[in-house]
Amino acid sequence: MADAARARKLAVRIQEIVAENLRTQVKDPRLGMVTVTDVKVTADLHDATVFYTVYGDEADRAATAAALESARGVLRSAVGRQTGVRFTPTLAFSLDMVPDTAKHIDELLAEAKAADAEVQRRAAGASYAGDADPYKHDDEFDEDEDAPAPAPDAAAVEAGLDGGSR
Repeated sequence: MADAARARKLAVRIQEIVAENLRTQVKDPRLGMVTVTDVKVTADLHDATVFYTVYGDEADRAATAAALESARGVLRSAVGRQTGVRFTPTLAFSLDMVPDTAKHIDELLAEAKAADAEVQRRAAGASYAGDADPYKHDDEFDEDEDAPAPAPDAAAVEAGLDGGSR
């Protein structure tokens, strides 16, 4: 079992090798404008997942996926030659959805910003429905309410003259 640091180093090296070989060795016309964004290697160093993005529409993505699948053997051979590990990891290609997700999040944030601006615009000329301070304070009482009874003094309480029972 390899340690995590070795797996990360191998992943970085595989990313460099695959990107360079896609640029120089693979001459498939289906291969679009592809960028290798990340590589994840399992802890046992037997499998590597290569994440990539493609500039273009769904047809370009599908064509690039087919080109990468057909070039998998050539790329694995190059990885084996240039890394020098005992067992060359199998390569699996996966379309990286991070850019699409980031774009979707940006759109949602723009919608939220527009909604906040609309709320701010509506609140600019608004006023309270009632009083500005709807709570009663100790010094304010309505005419129909009785004022609170004064607290009994301490001497009357001790003498038992406050009218209450203990």
